[in-house]
Amino acid sequence: MRLGINLGYWGAGMDGDNLAVAQEADRLGYDVCWAAEAYGSDAATVLSWVAAQTESIDVGSAIFQIPARTPAMTAMTAATLDSLSGGRFRLGLGVSGPQVSEGWYGVKFDKPLARTREYVEIIRKAMTRERLSYEGEHWTLPLPDGPGKPLKLTVHPQREHIPLYIAAIGPKNLEQTGEIADGALLIFPSAEHIEDTALRHIRAGREKAGKTMDGFDVCPTLPLAVGDDVAALADMFRPYTALYVGGMGSRKQNFYNQLAQRMGYEKEAAEIQDKYLSGDKTAAAAAVPHQLIDQTALLGSVERIAERMQAYAEAGVTTLTLAPAGFTLDERITALRAGTDALERAGLA
Repeated sequence: MRLGINLGYWGAGMDGDNLAVAQEADRLGYDVCWAAEAYGSDAATVLSWVAAQTESIDVGSAIFQIPARTPAMTAMTAATLDSLSGGRFRLGLGVSGPQVSEGWYGVKFDKPLARTREYVEIIRKAMTRERLSYEGEHWTLPLPDGPGKPLKLTVHPQREHIPLYIAAIGPKNLEQTGEIADGALLIFPSAEHIEDTALRHIRAGREKAGKTMDGFDVCPTLPLAVGDDVAALADMFRPYTALYVGGMGSRKQNFYNQLAQRMGYEKEAAEIQDKYLSGDKTAAAAAVPHQLIDQTALLGSVERIAERMQAYAEAGVTTLTLAPAGFTLDERITALRAGTDALERAGLA
């Protein structure tokens, strides 16, 4: 099992620290460094900055938001980043959510699965440097009855096939991800539940495409905190978990809340959402069960973290992406080094 690092969102007051974390991950032999975007910093700029100041670690978008860019623009960006990084780019995509898609980008959040499939097909075709023509429900290239003509990518990417990942949570999205992508970006993964909540759906998609799981990258992100008091460490992530389970999306359309329910926390997920949407974020955080946090994060001593890593590897995870916690750079670097120590103790390095 390989290790990755997730820098999260740039511009959160730790920009210089994030670069230092990426450089230390590169030195320690981490496999990939991911950057996120929502409605602040864009991931492409961050990844070019990190790639220019690292040597061997891959850089990946987790994620480029599909409503933010046309598929051809994403192909251009992917080809450019792969070329500039010397073949170290991984393309992670996701549909975002209805609030961001419609509120920030002005793009209707409808038929997300069909949009994703067409988006991927256009990117794949553009990357082959064929002349680009496409007829779909959501995109038609060139536009009919106009001056447009089929064009081809002028940039020569380092690789024609850049690894493509999709951020997926729901069963149908997970199945389609297995069918059309090279990897899945997962959030709030539990080693105890990942087979039922994710892998069986991905596997069904692979089988639908006539493929096995060989070569498919199962890539969840987990918060990481090192210390002796597991309960106190878990408390650090209560606001984070409450935000996603309770406040990320509407009452009817919160993918993370639905995931918590599929993990067996139906009552707790409803309570967290009720409190969060009523404006009481403190009560929502307090309502998050300790077990839910402990199952979806790496907490405790290096030995305890190593045991959890072993469980994830046995469950089928191939790249474990860490989000090291800490209020200072030293704390985050310490957590980053603990990750490699734990991987070695687990016999997975």
